[in-house]
Amino acid sequence: MKITIVGTGYVGLVTGACFSEVGIDVTCVDIDVKKIKNLNNGIIPIYEPGLEEMVERNVKKGRLKFCTKLSECLDNVSVVFGAVGTPPDEDGSADLKYVLQVATEVGKHMTGYVLMVTKSTVPVGTAEKVREAMKIALSERNANIEFDVASNPEFLKEGAAVDDFLKPDRIVVGVDSNKAQKLMERLYKPFTMNGHPVIFMDIVSAEMTKYAANSMLATKISFMNDIANLCEIVGANVNAVRKGIGSDRRIGRYFIYPGTGYGGSCFPKDVKALIKTSDDLGYDMAVLKAVEGVNERQKSVLFAKAIKYYNGDLKGKTFALWGLSFKPQTDDMREAPSLVVIKKLLEAGAKVKAYDPVAMDETKRILGDKIEFVDEMYEALIDSEGLFILTEWPEFKFPTFKVVKKLLKNAVIFDGRNIYDVNDMKDFGFDYFGIGVNMS
Repeated sequence: MKITIVGTGYVGLVTGACFSEVGIDVTCVDIDVKKIKNLNNGIIPIYEPGLEEMVERNVKKGRLKFCTKLSECLDNVSVVFGAVGTPPDEDGSADLKYVLQVATEVGKHMTGYVLMVTKSTVPVGTAEKVREAMKIALSERNANIEFDVASNPEFLKEGAAVDDFLKPDRIVVGVDSNKAQKLMERLYKPFTMNGHPVIFMDIVSAEMTKYAANSMLATKISFMNDIANLCEIVGANVNAVRKGIGSDRRIGRYFIYPGTGYGGSCFPKDVKALIKTSDDLGYDMAVLKAVEGVNERQKSVLFAKAIKYYNGDLKGKTFALWGLSFKPQTDDMREAPSLVVIKKLLEAGAKVKAYDPVAMDETKRILGDKIEFVDEMYEALIDSEGLFILTEWPEFKFPTFKVVKKLLKNAVIFDGRNIYDVNDMKDFGFDYFGIGVNMS
């Protein structure tokens, strides 16, 4: 079976590599000539555990190819995935420019039946716009070629995307024809044979499922952050509360860890897009608007703790910062809480020395020389007043605290991920500020 995937970003590249891993002949297309050249040379544009080795392996076996011209990748191809970006417009809506460009391009160059599958996260109703764009392109060339459209949203977690794709909780597919469903059943047969369920539904429901899933997870995060802030006020320990509610199967233990807010490429964008869709339809998504508001406020909580600790004066002080990416196992800096903390520290006249295992190059691209980057976690502590922890990378979880205390000018830690126990920190002689916990 031959398929083409348009877009070699996070979703497109993972999708292409994983389909090739199960024996499908995949061609990934991108207009970025440099990116395609790098991919053909084994250089991938993102950090994702296991992806580089998988790409290299399947390129060598001839199952995974990369090119820059979609028109050259449509012969004998039955399924085309659109996995291009849908960046948010200023009003929060998803920009469908690239999605519709792909549909038009496929319509211009397809030579036989094609199932056009939208993999990008798109608002409800996008499939019909894709269908119309393809119809117009076909009519302009007076071509009467059959095609179908489908929706196949992705549910990949950055840092575990390869495993998520190969061992999915579920595969959601929206179709409106038997032919399209049979094609998708054939495509996903290697996964269903291993017991991973494919859930078929109408296209509109599939489009909504993606937004609903991410918005629910974002809601759990913001709710728990609100609870954590209240715990601090009343003197409760949010870690105990989290365990108490997480044991309830109706709630579950996932996504109830307090922190400095959610970030990344999905949750912020998808929450905004769903709010915009509902506003356009005259419905007020009050819960989601509150979720978004809590999240933006939460990104400043750690800075507020530092301001209070230093009596409002951070000018001239240098702070160490461990972790830059919005979560571990990725170099993604989109909507990362660390950027908010850094901005506020700099505005207060402080300096920042930062370390992250993989995200420093991306942060340098964003911030330039506004902060100092160091090559080793302990190096960031030298001559620093205190330590901020923004990402729970494994190497941060068990540092040598005697060394940390010795290198810091002031034994204070602002932990945005609650990776240390408050009582242990007290025993080690630190002033410790987590999220939703108090030193007693």
